[in-house]
Amino acid sequence: MEHTMRLRFRRGDLLALALVLALAAALAFALAVQAAPAAATVQIYLDGRLAAELPLNRDTVYHADGRYHNTITIRDGTVAVTASDCPGGDCTRSGAVSAAGRSIVCLPNRMELRLVGGASDGVDVVVR
Repeated sequence: MEHTMRLRFRRGDLLALALVLALAAALAFALAVQAAPAAATVQIYLDGRLAAELPLNRDTVYHADGRYHNTITIRDGTVAVTASDCPGGDCTRSGAVSAAGRSIVCLPNRMELRLVGGASDGVDVVVR
């Protein structure tokens, strides 16, 4: 004897599904609103020393010359290493960043870009 059961949604099942979807949408919205703050400036370090501090609200091209040469481009509130003659070129593949607390590093050239400022750095403690 073959007995086939058909599953059907009841009113309570649909209500629970709607509640879960609404909570997921609210969580996604809250996470999107709470994104990292935009940085105000980029600090460029060469060999551990501050070489330049540039505002992100002004489009600029900066050349960081150390052992190798990096071209740093600030455009539309973001910063990126757009050209480099260092081995590997990983710094050029880091993409453009704009949030405070983010950084781009070129190890062969001993260069670091630090994004600071904005509404909040999100930094609790700095240990040197």
